[in-house]
Amino acid sequence: MKFPFQHARRRLGFLIAATLVGLAAGSLPARAQSTADLAAAAAKEGKLVIYGVTDNEQANHLIREFRVQYPAVQVEYSNMSTTELYNRFISESAAGSSADVTWSSAMDLQVKLVNDGYAQPHKSAETAKLPEWANWKNEAFGTTYEPIGIVYNKRLVPAADVPQSHADFIRLLSTQADKYKGKVTTYDPEKSGVGFMLVTQDKQVNGAGFADLLKAFGGVAVRVQGATGTMMERIASGENLIGYNLNAAYALTRAQKDPSIGIVLPKDYTLVLSRVMFIAKGAKHPNAAKLWLDFVLSKKGQEIIASKADLYAIRPDVEGDTTASGLKKQLGDALRPVPIGTGLLTYLDQAKRLDFLKQWNAAVKAK
Repeated sequence: MKFPFQHARRRLGFLIAATLVGLAAGSLPARAQSTADLAAAAAKEGKLVIYGVTDNEQANHLIREFRVQYPAVQVEYSNMSTTELYNRFISESAAGSSADVTWSSAMDLQVKLVNDGYAQPHKSAETAKLPEWANWKNEAFGTTYEPIGIVYNKRLVPAADVPQSHADFIRLLSTQADKYKGKVTTYDPEKSGVGFMLVTQDKQVNGAGFADLLKAFGGVAVRVQGATGTMMERIASGENLIGYNLNAAYALTRAQKDPSIGIVLPKDYTLVLSRVMFIAKGAKHPNAAKLWLDFVLSKKGQEIIASKADLYAIRPDVEGDTTASGLKKQLGDALRPVPIGTGLLTYLDQAKRLDFLKQWNAAVKAK
C-alpha cells in the first residue's frame, strides 16, 4: 500500500527532474549580463545602429560620451520624423534588417511595434530604476520626462492674455477670436505621429473640455504643422502668437537663445511624454544595443539628458530643473505622465483613428 506522502514525494521528484531538464535546455531566463560582459560582447560586434527622432545636436551629447566609454562601438544615428521612423523600421524589418534600437517620442507607435513583436526584452540594474509606468514588459522603456505646454511670443502676447490652464486657453481663443485668428498653431495630427498621440491624450484626460477646445481652434482658424521647429520659428517671428501642445524641452532650448519665447506649463494638468526606446528583436548588434540602453538610463546618461540635451531626465534620483523631480516640485499632482502600455493603442485602431480625425477636421476646419 502506498501512502499519500509517497505520491507527493514522487511528484516532487518529477518536478525537480523537469526543472533540471528545463535549465539544461535553456528554457529559463539566463542571468542578466554585467556591464563588463555587455561591453566585451559589444566590442566584438563593433557597431550600433539607432533610428531616432531626437535632433542630432541633442542626441550627440549622449553619443559622444557613450563613445568615450565604449570606443570600440561605432554609432550610426539616423534622425527622422516619428512617422518616417515607424514606416521605415517596419519595411526594413520585413526585408530582414533594420536598426538595432529605435527611440521615438511617438509613444503610441513605439508601443504598437513592441506589441506586434518587434522588440526583445532587456532587464538590468538601470532599467530597474525607471518608474513602473515607464517600463512595459521589459521591452519598451521611457527615457525622458518631457512636459507639454503652451508656447507664446512674449513681445506680442500681453501678460494678461497668457493662459495658465487649458480652460484659460479655451477662454482666450473664444473671447478674442478676431485678435488670434490665424495666429494659433499646433501639430497636424494627420502628419505628426507625436501630435496625434498628444491630442488624443488630451481627449482622454480632458474629456469634458475637449469639444470646447476643438470649437475654439475652429473659431481662430488654427494653423497646423508637422514639425516642432516650424511652429517655433513662426512663433518667434510673430507669424503665429501662441503654440498649443508644444514640447517644453524644445521650447526651453529655444528660449535660452531667444528672449521672445515664453512657456507655460498648464496648472490644471500638464501632459508628460517620454521618448520610448526598444531593442529590435532582429538587432544585428544586440549587445551594443543593450549597452546603449543601459547607458541612456544610467545616472550619468540621465544627467547628460538633463544638463546638456535639455530633454528632462526621468530617473527620480537625478536632480535639477530639467528633471522629473524638479518638475514635481513645481507642478505636483498637475503632472500627467503618459503611461507606456496598451492604453496607447486605442486610437491606433483604424476605425477609431478615422473617427477621431473626422471629428478633428469637422471642428478645426469649420469656417
